[in-house]
Order: sequence, then structure tokens, then C-alpha cells
Amino acid sequence: MSRKRHRLVPETFGLKRRRERGPVEEHPLRGESGSARAAVAELVQLFPRGLFEDALPPIALRSQVYSLVPDRTVADRQLVRGVRATKTDGRRFPASRALPRSPIAQTLSRQKELQEQGEIRIIQLGFDLDAHGIIFTEDYRTRVLKACDGRSYAAAVQKFLASVLPACGDLSFQQDQMTQTFGFRDPEITQLVNAGVLTVRDAGSWWLAVPGAGRFIKYFVKGRQAVLGMVRKAKYRELLLSELLGRRAPAAVRLGLAYHVHDLIGAQLVDCVSTTSGTLLRLPET
Repeated sequence: MSRKRHRLVPETFGLKRRRERGPVEEHPLRGESGSARAAVAELVQLFPRGLFEDALPPIALRSQVYSLVPDRTVADRQLVRGVRATKTDGRRFPASRALPRSPIAQTLSRQKELQEQGEIRIIQLGFDLDAHGIIFTEDYRTRVLKACDGRSYAAAVQKFLASVLPACGDLSFQQDQMTQTFGFRDPEITQLVNAGVLTVRDAGSWWLAVPGAGRFIKYFVKGRQAVLGMVRKAKYRELLLSELLGRRAPAAVRLGLAYHVHDLIGAQLVDCVSTTSGTLLRLPET
């Protein structure tokens, strides 16, 4: 039985599929290279920058990466490598540039560079413990500097970006780590919270954050529910992927249908079934 996965774009344009009905597909949108870096590069292209006046760095979700990378363990391992920060000579991949599909040797080489350079950051989005956003480090740095320009906390933010960001790839930071390792005073940490660069996790601990990300999180949660609702309201609670992507998005779907479809599949909120008409999205039986 063929285990070839179908890509999102061919599905959208209705290319012919085999007529027989196949099994539930785990990764119908899988990328050919299996690279988490390439998957993130593709996904950030779907992020609606204009909706946020280009004030936010393009954000992909870990769940979306799972829709493109067939093995979650491999995806997680590559993402962890991507945030492992070390000193570098300044060479980086251009931020948010989609990569062409590459041979295995080239993919492994790029993964090694990704590991060495700490090219991506992973943030806790807050609405779910498993909801992790993925951002290219250069995009993050650029947007944060722009957001704090001329503000009273600009010096503290610049110090954070220059010292903490290149040296530590953690999702959160502890009090002693910030004060003893990186030399931040309590008032400076307060300024970082006010700037939106950190959010309180608990007493003496803070999550890495994106200034102004609250609006994105609000749109994402509402959009996810709206797209799930489209499948739920369909006959038999199932809908062809091509039909879903061809519909007009409800008003609540501000981030785009394709953006949410990657999330629904990667988060396993829908099952994907191969049919003679294409991939069918079906709500799991409860």
C-alpha cells in the first residue's frame, strides 16, 4: 500500500488522486525533506503580517510543524537543536525565507547550521501548555527592537537581546539566572515584563514572550474553533480538504484557513482519510 502523503497545494488545485479509499493518514501535508527548519520556513509564509501591521514576527506553531514533518520525535529534536544558542561568527540564514526542497545531505548540513546558530526561538503561547510558537530569531530581534524604540525600557530590552538571547535557548528564565548569570537588576526585569519581552510564569520565573502577541493568540484560538466548527457542521462531521480550503473563511478566521488547517492536522484535532476525491478531514470519534 502506498504511503505517499499529499501536499496542501496540489490538494487545493484538485489534482487527480487514486480512486480507491485508503487508511487514515497521519501526515497528509508532509514536506519531502522532513526538515523542521524547512517546515517552519513554509509555515511563516502563511502568517498574515499585514493583519498586525508587520509589528509581530511571523509565528508558526509546533503543531503546524507536525503536519509537515512525519516523525514528531525527529521534529522535536530538530527544533531543540534550532534553539540551542552558541556564539557564532554572525552568519545566518535570511530570516523567514522559504527553502527549496533539498537532498538529504544538504538538509543535514542546514540542520547542523541551525543547531550551531540558534536560528529559532520557541515561546509558550499561554492558552495551552502544549501551545508553542516558533519564531526565527532575527525576526524576533528586529520586531522587539522596533517595538521598544524610544521607550523607557529600551536599554533593558537591548541588554536582554544582546546578552540573554544569544546565550540561552530556554523557554523560561529563573531569578538567579537573570540576576547572577546575566547581571540584571530587579528593576530591569520589571522593565522587560512591561516591555512584553517576558511574562510572569510564577514567583521568580518568567516566560520568553513576544510584545503584542496577545492579539495573535486571541485570533488563533477563535479561528481554530471556527474552522473546527466548519468540519463539525458538515455532513457526517467530515469535509474534503480541497473543499474546506476553497470556502470563504468565516469572519472569525483572521489568520487564514490554510494556517489553521496545518494546526488542526498536526494537533490531531481532525483525522485525515485518503479517498478517491482527495484527503478527507474527519472529526475523531469521541
